[in-house]
Amino acid sequence: MAENQTTVTLNIGSQRISMAVFETSKTGGLVLKAFESSELLADPATEAVRMPQTRLAILELAQKLKVGKAKVRYAVSGQSVFTRFVKLPPLDSDNIEQIVTFEAQQQLPFPIETVVWDYELLDAGSGEKEVALVAIKSDALDEINSCVIGAGMTTAEIDVAPMALFNAFRNAYADVTEPILLIDVGAKTSNLLYIEGKRFFTRSIPVGGASLTTAIAKEYGINFAEAEGQKVVNGIVTLGGGHTSHLDEAVAALGTVIRNALTRLPTEIARTTNYYRSNHGGNAPRRVILAGGGANLPYAKEFFEEKLGLPVEYFNPMRNVMVGKAVNPEVIQKEAHMMGELVGLGLRGIGKSSINIDLVPASVEAERAAEKRRPILIAAAAILVAGFAGYYLLSSSAAGKAEAKLAEMEATKQEIANTALPLKKLLAEETAIKASASGFVSIKDAQGFWPGVLTDLRKHFTSEFTWVTDLEPLANYDPIKPNDGKSSSGDSVVKDEFDAEYGSSQLNAIKVEAPAPAVNAPRPRPGQVVAAPVPAVPMANAIRIKGLWRDNDAKQNAVNKLVKALRDSNSPYLSFSVKGVDGKEVPLKDEQVVKSLKAIADAEEEYAWPFEIVIPLAQPMPTR
Repeated sequence: MAENQTTVTLNIGSQRISMAVFETSKTGGLVLKAFESSELLADPATEAVRMPQTRLAILELAQKLKVGKAKVRYAVSGQSVFTRFVKLPPLDSDNIEQIVTFEAQQQLPFPIETVVWDYELLDAGSGEKEVALVAIKSDALDEINSCVIGAGMTTAEIDVAPMALFNAFRNAYADVTEPILLIDVGAKTSNLLYIEGKRFFTRSIPVGGASLTTAIAKEYGINFAEAEGQKVVNGIVTLGGGHTSHLDEAVAALGTVIRNALTRLPTEIARTTNYYRSNHGGNAPRRVILAGGGANLPYAKEFFEEKLGLPVEYFNPMRNVMVGKAVNPEVIQKEAHMMGELVGLGLRGIGKSSINIDLVPASVEAERAAEKRRPILIAAAAILVAGFAGYYLLSSSAAGKAEAKLAEMEATKQEIANTALPLKKLLAEETAIKASASGFVSIKDAQGFWPGVLTDLRKHFTSEFTWVTDLEPLANYDPIKPNDGKSSSGDSVVKDEFDAEYGSSQLNAIKVEAPAPAVNAPRPRPGQVVAAPVPAVPMANAIRIKGLWRDNDAKQNAVNKLVKALRDSNSPYLSFSVKGVDGKEVPLKDEQVVKSLKAIADAEEEYAWPFEIVIPLAQPMPTR
C-alpha cells in the first residue's frame, strides 16, 4: 500500500452527514487528516426536500475539506437496504456465485433486475458457509448517488452503514472474542450488530432519535422542530428507582416521555437476540457497545444497562487511528462514537476491511468499465503509432519506393480518420446528453427551492405573538432605491383577486424587458427559417410577508426579533444583502426589510396590529 494514500469517506444518514479524509501511515494504518459534519432536521414533513438538502450538505462539507472533485467512498443507512443472512449448502467454491445468485432471486422481495445487490461470505462456524445478501432498489440508489455526483464528487465505492461499523469494530477491538452487541442509535432507525469474533449478524429497528422527537411533539402539542430543540437542550432518559426525585419537574416530565418512547428499543433487542440464537446458532451478548447520535442523551448508557442487564460502554472506533495535527482532538473525543462508518470506509481504502460490500449503480459500473478499457486503447494507439513510425523509417531507406509508401500511409491515415468520425459523433452526442441532464438537475434543484423557503420560515419565523396572513413572491424588487411605491417596491407575482375566476391564470402580467439582440449576430440567409424570440419569463427575486402581531412585552419588536432570527440563520434561500452599484455586497438594514409595522396607538383598542416585511431571495426563481 502506497504511503500517504488519501481516502475520502462520507456517511449519509437521515439527520447527520459526515465526511472525513484519511491518509495511510508509514506502518500501514489510518491517519485522520480532516473531519467535518452537518446536521439535517429529520422532520417527516420535509421528506420531499431531503435529497436537495443532502446534496447541499455534501457540497458544503466537500468545500470545507477541499475535496470537491475527489473520489469518495460512502455508506448508505441500514434502513435503505434489504439485508438477509443465508446459510449455503456444502458446495464447491466454483459453484458459489451461481448458488448465491439463485438464493438472491429467492430471498429478495423485488425482481432482481430492479435492484443493485452484493454479497459477502461469512464465517458461520462449524465449517458451514453463510452469506450476507445486501440489496437496494436501483432508483433509490441512483437518487442517493446523484447527491454525491451533484456535489461535484465521483463514486469510488458504496458500502452499507452496518458493514462499515463492523469493519471499524474489528479494527478497534481485534482482541475481543466474547459476544458483543453493538447498538447504533440513528435518527430514523437503530442498527443492531451481533459480533462474535469474525461472525456477524445485523438487523435494523425502526426506532431512533426521530421517534423520540415525534413522541415529544405529540405529548406537548408542538411542531417537530421545537420538539427537537427541547430534546437536544433539556432531554434526558429517566431511570427507575426514584431517579426523577431530584430533577426539575419539567425536565423529569420530558425525560419520562423520552424513556417511554425509547423502551420499545430494548424490547426489539430481546426479540432479535432470541431470533439470532435460535435461527443462526449465535450466543447471547455479554457486553453492549453504544454508537450513533441517538446515544448522546444523558443517562442513555445507564438506561440500557438497566433494561438489558449488561455492562454498557460507548463505541470508540478511533482506538487504532492516529489523528492529524489539523484535527481538533476535543471534537474527536466528543463525537468518536458517531464516526464508526467513516473509519470502516477508511479501512476499505487501505485494504484492511473484513467485509467488502460494494453496491454499484449502473452509471458507476459503466464508468469503471471505461477506465479499464482506457489503458488498452492507449497502448493500442501507441503500438499503432510506433508501427507507422517504424514503417516510415524502413521505407525511407529505399528512395525509389518512397512515393508509393507515402501514398499507402496516406490511405491508411484516411481510413483511420474515417474510423474517427463515428467516435467524434458519439462524443458530441455524449456532450449533448450531459447538457440535457444538467438542465434536468437544475430543474430538480429548483423544485426544492420554495419548500426550502417555507421550511426556513417555519423554523425561524415563529412566535406565539405573531402570525402570517399573506405570503407572496415579488418580481422587480429593488431595496436600494427609495420606496416610491413603484418599481422599487416590486410587482406581486400573484393577482390581488386570486381565485376570482376558476380556470383562469392567477399570475400577474408582469412586464419584462426582452434581451437585446447580439451586436454581431449573423443575418439570416435568404429562405432561412428564423425561430421566434422566446419571451422573457418574470423572475421572482423577493418574498413579501404580511401578518399581525398582538400585544406582548416586546410590543412591535416581536416582529423585529423574528427578522433577526431569519438574518442569523444564514438561510441558503433568503438574502439580507444586495449588490450595490460598485458590485459589492451591501447589508440591508431592518428598516429596509420591515416595510410597515403599526405600533399600538394610545387610544386604540385592537386585538392585533399589522406588519409587512420584504426579504430578497438568495437567487431569482422563474415564476412560470
